Amino acid sequence: MTKDELIATITQYFNEHIPFNKLVGIQVVEVNKDEVTLQCKMKPELIGNTLQKILHGGVTATMLDVAGGLVALIHTIDRITDADPKEIQRKLRKIGTIDMRVDYLRGGRGEVFTAKAEVIRHGQKIAVTRMHLVNDRNQDIAVGTATYIVG
Repeated sequence: MTKDELIATITQYFNEHIPFNKLVGIQVVEVNKDEVTLQCKMKPELIGNTLQKILHGGVTATMLDVAGGLVALIHTIDRITDADPKEIQRKLRKIGTIDMRVDYLRGGRGEVFTAKAEVIRHGQKIAVTRMHLVNDRNQDIAVGTATYIVG
């Protein structure tokens, strides 16, 4: 399996097989080694403040974490030089969030929310990512940074 095929398989997995992503409605819309883009449509189950009808902060954090984790994963695949499937699988199974910071910039009003993430630094053991969430009017909702174990 080539790296591009592996990335396509992982993208499909994120869209179709992760129960929480499906529950929230997160869809991966673009993936490359430098940036990933996710989207989520507003639905009543995602409202955190019923008076203001805004996106729950946990959904905001989830979108940022999923975007950051996915870009760290894609970047890890891109860095793998050993094409041994068992080694690739071993590395990918270890990826997980170590720490994440979210700055909520405004209430999550909108119909569609888009999260983008990029890798700031990727070492042998950890990757650091920067994430950004906007609404359908391109208004900033939240930003975040996260650290992931990748090795």
